[in-house]
Amino acid sequence: MQGLSFQNTYVDLPESFYARAKADEVPNPTLITFNNDLAQELGIDFSTKTETEIARVFSGNVTPEGASPIALAYSGHQFGHFAPVLGDGRALLLGEVISPKGERFDIQLKGSGTTRFSRRGDGKSSLGPVIREYIASEAMHHLGVPTSRALAAVRTGENVFREQSLPGGVFTRVASSHMRVGTFEYFASRRDYDSLQKLLGYAVSRHYAHIQGSEELALDFFREVAKRQAELVARWMCLGFIHGVMNTDNFSIAGITIDYGPCAYMDTFSDSKVFSSIDHHGRYAYHNQPAMAQWNLARLAETFLNQLSEEEKKPMIEAYQNELVKFDELYNQAWLKPMRAKLGIERADNNYDKTDAGLARLWLEYLQKEKLDFTISFRNLTKVLDPSASKDEFRKTEEFKNFTTQWKKRLTQENKPIEEITALMNSQNPLYIARNHQIERAIRAAINEDYSAFHEMNQLLQNPFKEQAGMEKYTLAPLDHEVIAKTFCGT
Repeated sequence: MQGLSFQNTYVDLPESFYARAKADEVPNPTLITFNNDLAQELGIDFSTKTETEIARVFSGNVTPEGASPIALAYSGHQFGHFAPVLGDGRALLLGEVISPKGERFDIQLKGSGTTRFSRRGDGKSSLGPVIREYIASEAMHHLGVPTSRALAAVRTGENVFREQSLPGGVFTRVASSHMRVGTFEYFASRRDYDSLQKLLGYAVSRHYAHIQGSEELALDFFREVAKRQAELVARWMCLGFIHGVMNTDNFSIAGITIDYGPCAYMDTFSDSKVFSSIDHHGRYAYHNQPAMAQWNLARLAETFLNQLSEEEKKPMIEAYQNELVKFDELYNQAWLKPMRAKLGIERADNNYDKTDAGLARLWLEYLQKEKLDFTISFRNLTKVLDPSASKDEFRKTEEFKNFTTQWKKRLTQENKPIEEITALMNSQNPLYIARNHQIERAIRAAINEDYSAFHEMNQLLQNPFKEQAGMEKYTLAPLDHEVIAKTFCGT
């Protein structure tokens, strides 16, 4: 089929890295949406194709010329417990494309049927997770956070059975790669160190080519992954985002957000907020996310250490431990930069690091105590600087007065007019996010073949920082009866 030009490399690795597979045919694929903007960025041209033809490709009914469909092998620590064989149980990597900018991307179908890794599952997806991941991943991209993206959503014309019968769907995900910490664990747990070295070399050439030829390739690779993950999780935290399943099989070595299952953006701020229905002990609560990233990195370090002799291992254990200790500082600096900007502070000065971090924490403590909405409160903070604006959103407690006094004093160090400070804050504090209750509304309508809310949200969230006429409902926190307390993986 014209429009997709594959240049596949993962299939050149040994067959222990994947299982060849074919998507299950579905009876009546219908295109819900195709992301033309992303297609253009990828150099994919489907302008001459009908919606029916596009739906057949992205449901899996037609395998495009040049595709080499495979399910990737990986292991994973799931809520701290190691599962030696996971893999793509409901996903197929069709192949890789090179964008006009020379960047390589995976094109993957999710919900396309059984693979060797499906175990007892059907490999399918209901429509809800397709709608959720499409909205959530595209929203994350437009917020400027590294993420997988959404190319297409298809309704399959068949039902899948979970707790009830639901319409099926297939989601097409685009990512810079789908290698995870769990991919490295897969080979390390089998003591297949030859494959582990091949994987390391491939991952470095694909994502970190500047360290090729290093005498300590694994350690340098580890440093790069740690830096990217520190930056990623810091961005999540500054947006009130909770991933929900930070298992090592969902932890990208490229430093992108993948696997939008029980994810959510907080409404009312709570440092200990948990959404995932299966996170019974709060392992992946909001405040635990940096520590869980560090924990996952420790598992990555182990994959490299376990292949060493006892004599070789001793000095390398210390080297990896030192890097893990550095993660705290990497994260703190990565968190402080966007948090400063959210508060209108642009001038980075090491003398102010402790002061600025303390200032941000004072504000978060106030939000938690007053049970205020995270996104709305940050956006409305500019009103405190505007003498003519209503400030009814904030109760004038001692905590509020303490914060605003210190904050305004710090802003004087910027030596900038209030208008510039306000513009900076509005460029960093979104007005619109992919709120849970709005996603649920789009899902309910989509199940009944009404995609208007889905399309409206996707259009709106392309410009999350800019006020858009008639879209006021998307700025609002949920009413009590709209609150979504639990989210689900949807598998």
